[in-house]
Amino acid sequence: MSGLYERLEEYCNSEYYPFHMPGHKRRSLTDMEPYRYDITEIDGFDNLHEPEGILRIAMDEAAELYGTKKTYFMVNGSSGGLLAAISAVTDNNDKILVARNCHKSVYNAIYLKRLYPVYVYPEYIPKMGINGGINASDVERKLRENDNVKAVVITSPTYEGIVSDVRAIADVTHRYGAVLIVDEAHGAHFSMNEAIPESANQRGADIVIQSMHKTLPALTQTALLHVNGNVVNVTEVEKYFHIYQTSSPSYVLMASMDKCLDFLKSDGDNMFEAYVRRMQAIHAHCRKLTHIRVLDSSIKGKYSVYDMDLSKLVISVKGTGYTGHMLYKKLLDDYKLQMEMASGDYVIAMTSVMDTEEGLLRLFSALAGIDRDIRVYGKKGVFVANDEYKAENAVVINTFWETDNMEQERVSMSHAPGRISAEWIYLYPPGIPIVAPGEMITGEIVQLIHKYNESGLVVRGIQDKSLGYVNVLKEDFKALKLGRL
Repeated sequence: MSGLYERLEEYCNSEYYPFHMPGHKRRSLTDMEPYRYDITEIDGFDNLHEPEGILRIAMDEAAELYGTKKTYFMVNGSSGGLLAAISAVTDNNDKILVARNCHKSVYNAIYLKRLYPVYVYPEYIPKMGINGGINASDVERKLRENDNVKAVVITSPTYEGIVSDVRAIADVTHRYGAVLIVDEAHGAHFSMNEAIPESANQRGADIVIQSMHKTLPALTQTALLHVNGNVVNVTEVEKYFHIYQTSSPSYVLMASMDKCLDFLKSDGDNMFEAYVRRMQAIHAHCRKLTHIRVLDSSIKGKYSVYDMDLSKLVISVKGTGYTGHMLYKKLLDDYKLQMEMASGDYVIAMTSVMDTEEGLLRLFSALAGIDRDIRVYGKKGVFVANDEYKAENAVVINTFWETDNMEQERVSMSHAPGRISAEWIYLYPPGIPIVAPGEMITGEIVQLIHKYNESGLVVRGIQDKSLGYVNVLKEDFKALKLGRL
């Protein structure tokens, strides 16, 4: 036996504090015992695929709370919502404008519908080593250069809490007759307090997908799909909603969503007010650190950053001699603080309204201690001050679908530059491609992959986990028949 249950019991009874999703932080809103509430579509409990009773009422109340035209419960996360949304507004072989820093589920939808992606790139924030926002003028330029784009998909907020100007992007998108889909998976708590960014639901987006489990006290896999305005055909959304949702949705998950929404309506205002004060205090304390930097609101108005989500603590060690992975391990091993993720130069601590003051103080005390050690002793190790972890713009040769149906071969990574990738290579989390099928592998991409790996980060997608080989399209050069010179 694997011992998973026992391992979970041991972990939950330990001193490790969770600065990661889900947003309930292992603190329950109820005394719900999952086995007692795990039922199926019996009399009196409605059917998520044909809601007419209690589930229909719950979703209507969610739409009222979030100010949307229609809201749907999703029990397979935002991934299912993104698949349904993109499928509902496109036909096979359509063009779609996609922010390159979108989640892999967006790319899966592109593959399934055989779409032709056009990429728009976020600005880059060099001093933090992260992506900024998507600029509306870049969206407009891409739409002007590409006829008949059916949909625009952006991620706002990003994993790091960066919010783009959704209103400006929506105006441009609608001017060109396209539908705007916003992956707001990390923003289910948006619009719950004046100090928290406004949701894309209120800023002109046609479809918004949110993961309740990421930033709210709801169980993993719970999400919401919102439809706004009259541009989107709701019947098509519901058709794909049925395709991408299990035919046996979990009543435990749906009950978790319902209870979370009740909490937001009854206690949300007071809880978020106290939470915002705690987070503002933590951000103020972190500004006193001398070597470690925490992303704050000073970035607003630069790098196409419209707003920032204060719930995300993006903790940068760029230029200190640490890597993100080193900081992640030190916080875990020495302080028993479990971060959400590590990247090249930073870690992310995810917080929510369920975080305790004691937990937040533990994190700040740990950062203050590490910052002091860097200041006094320095950090022996690989110095990474000048390293950049920015992926270059993609050189797209074929679509994902075309690539999947072409002859492939395996080559060593050292011989990959100049070849066309036949597989995904991405950093997990957050699952944003370094290179996608049908794109050219360059020497810079190979260097970036090795840099991530050497920094202790997890490179996924590629079949060869050692990163020694990669699948590429087979080259079929025909012999040239030259005439007499």
